[in-house]
Amino acid sequence: MNKLQYLITSICFLTISVKAQEVIPLYPEGQVPFAKAGAEIPKLTVFRPERNLAKGTAIIVCSGGSYGGRANNVEGIPACKKLVEAGITAFLLDYRVPKAALMERKEIVPLTDAQRAIQYIRENAKKYKIDPSRLGIMGFSAGGHLVSTVGTHFDKTALSNPKNTSLRPDFMALIYAVVSFADSLGHKISRNNLIGPEITKEAIFEYSNELQVTDKTPPTYLSSSMVDRGVDVKNSLYFAAALKQHNVPVELFLYEKGPHGYGVNNKTAKVQWIDDFIDWIKKERYKR
Repeated sequence: MNKLQYLITSICFLTISVKAQEVIPLYPEGQVPFAKAGAEIPKLTVFRPERNLAKGTAIIVCSGGSYGGRANNVEGIPACKKLVEAGITAFLLDYRVPKAALMERKEIVPLTDAQRAIQYIRENAKKYKIDPSRLGIMGFSAGGHLVSTVGTHFDKTALSNPKNTSLRPDFMALIYAVVSFADSLGHKISRNNLIGPEITKEAIFEYSNELQVTDKTPPTYLSSSMVDRGVDVKNSLYFAAALKQHNVPVELFLYEKGPHGYGVNNKTAKVQWIDDFIDWIKKERYKR
């Protein structure tokens, strides 16, 4: 086989591999909560490891985008591929971006979608050959705000949950995450997109997740750059401090340099957070 034939074959193989990923509508047809006509259909894309590599652990991945989009190509998809290489089943969540024209109660829609993802995966654990007690969730930037909300609001849901399936993730990863909606700390674009410009003190408190931590909050891994100009590193530091105060296991991986939005590859560093995170899972997953 010459180089051109090899290149064509490789491209075809990659195309087939991407197409082979299972895509699952998050809700049954016609049963998407809070949806108006023309609304986006939320979905999960499943990235499964080879059978001989599968560890039984699964992670839902939520890309960032200021609650105005989802940076799947930069964050979600590369993260899923790295997790699969480590034998972890990854579920890329396309949660709905909050838009008042397309949904009722837009401020709780992303949380509802994330909780539905947890519910669906736990109730179908046998199908995906995963342990329902080893289900984590990862989020980048505003996706990290969503994940920190999932981890601090799991006892509140708008979902129908007849099987009383636990909506609490077993662990979390917050990567350069928006955590707080406080005026002095929060990411205003994400806050405005989720809640709106007219936000009450009560809503700021409710969605400032460093203030919502309890001893039931899941073990958490955080990564950020000390010089992040997009989302203040204090979001990660305050959340880590709150976890520590409540005796929740926490790991904080900080870069001295690096921009916001580095995904799984901070080019200023030799050691990447995702490799450290995978090691952390192996150490922490049995400490329940």
